[in-house]
Amino acid sequence: MGDDEQQYQPLLLGLESHSRIPDLSSVAVEEFLEQRPVACRWWPRLVCWESRLLWLLSGASIIVSIFNYMLSFVTLMFTGHLGALELAGASIASVGIQGLAYGIMLGMASAVQTVCGQAYGAKQYSAMGIICQRALILHLGAAFLLTFLYWFSGPILIGMGQSKSIAEQGQVFARGLIPQIYAFALSCPMQRFLQAQNIVNPLAFMSAAVFILHVVLTWVAVYVLNYGLLGAALTLSLSWWLLAIVNGLYILFSPSCKETWTGFSSKAFKGIWPYFKLTVSSAVMLCLEIWYSQGLVLISGLLTNPTVSLDSISICMNYLNWDMQFMLGLSAAASVRVSNELGAGHPRVAKFSVFVVSGTSILISIVFSAIVLIFKVGLSKLFTTDSEVIEAVSELTPLLAISVFLNGIQPILSGVAIGSGWQGVVAYVNLTTYYIIGLPIGCVLGFKTSLGVAGIWWGMIIGVLLQTLTLIILTARTNWHNEVAKAADRLKASANEENSNLIISA
Repeated sequence: MGDDEQQYQPLLLGLESHSRIPDLSSVAVEEFLEQRPVACRWWPRLVCWESRLLWLLSGASIIVSIFNYMLSFVTLMFTGHLGALELAGASIASVGIQGLAYGIMLGMASAVQTVCGQAYGAKQYSAMGIICQRALILHLGAAFLLTFLYWFSGPILIGMGQSKSIAEQGQVFARGLIPQIYAFALSCPMQRFLQAQNIVNPLAFMSAAVFILHVVLTWVAVYVLNYGLLGAALTLSLSWWLLAIVNGLYILFSPSCKETWTGFSSKAFKGIWPYFKLTVSSAVMLCLEIWYSQGLVLISGLLTNPTVSLDSISICMNYLNWDMQFMLGLSAAASVRVSNELGAGHPRVAKFSVFVVSGTSILISIVFSAIVLIFKVGLSKLFTTDSEVIEAVSELTPLLAISVFLNGIQPILSGVAIGSGWQGVVAYVNLTTYYIIGLPIGCVLGFKTSLGVAGIWWGMIIGVLLQTLTLIILTARTNWHNEVAKAADRLKASANEENSNLIISA
């Protein structure tokens, strides 16, 4: 590399010494990656640099994602020991009602991740707090509308074809979760606001502490006070409110947020319509992903022997969702890394980050798939002692292992899409691959063949596989310099309306 090595000697010395890798900057790495070709001997050190940044973000993000999910996971474990009917009712409400609300809230919050992440990378800190406030306003409005869905969940579940007994139990559980909707509305945007500025360790501590408290409170409500299904749901709502409160207190009083949170302002109401359009596309994109697997669980309730079908697929789906939370942690880190680098004007580093996080997640998914196959019987016994359900779960575990492997790619690419602001395009991809192709195939295999629940799951796998392949092609063909220009245009619109009358081009 001759002259290039002399020009970039400080960077090369840093790459030569592993101990100095943390001292490298995105600016220096971007300049280095501009040199064509980059010698092979530098790639391992560059991967170490990116992996360090990735795990600093994703380690805590994974903890946050897993512990947030484990709140519902533990609640379902307790309700499973109340009886098979209670588990079926709680599962159908958790999937069909709670999952719907969480998908909407999480999807809407991804707009915070996109805009705040790019603003933070471009050092436009003043707009971030206004963006978060604007998101809170829209989330609370959505929570109010969703309240009616929760309250009338019984008739809705019956209308979907669920049995009356399961729908009644689902309604009891869903009504106990009404306070949780408003906790979602506050917590989801605040968590994305903090993650966008790389504040993840405090979030991890908060989530872990609330989870430990939740386990104790749920045990007391279900086993000591005998409050049953309603007690379990109300306890889950209480735990989410505790999480929202501690997230809010951190934002209000932590010195880490003094530049990005400057207090409540009426400016959040200005320019809310353009931001709403980005929020809607974000919500549609993520909701179509989340509802796909949940819709298949609902469909399984229409099979013969719906209690066993629901219990078995719900148990497997809970483990798939647990794996998904791990990958969503990586996805959140990928989104932050990509949005920060695009905002900072570093297209090559953004592209490099995508490669590193994708390779990391695939390796992890291989390990998780092996664990599922090895411990397939033990996994079901955590939820139930019913031998028929345990056998049904064991038969589904090979399909679960395939889905776990696919989860090593799909959520990461979705995170890249969020960081880049592609939500609108990916929404169309999800609609086509999941609902026009995957869902009909699952219904045909589940109801017109002897496969039953396994046929429904095969439909899900086909849809996810097609969506993943499409996202791979989309990412591979991306012009990252154009993405930097788009991010700059979005942030320029924000800067031109410094009073936070933000205009966002979706």
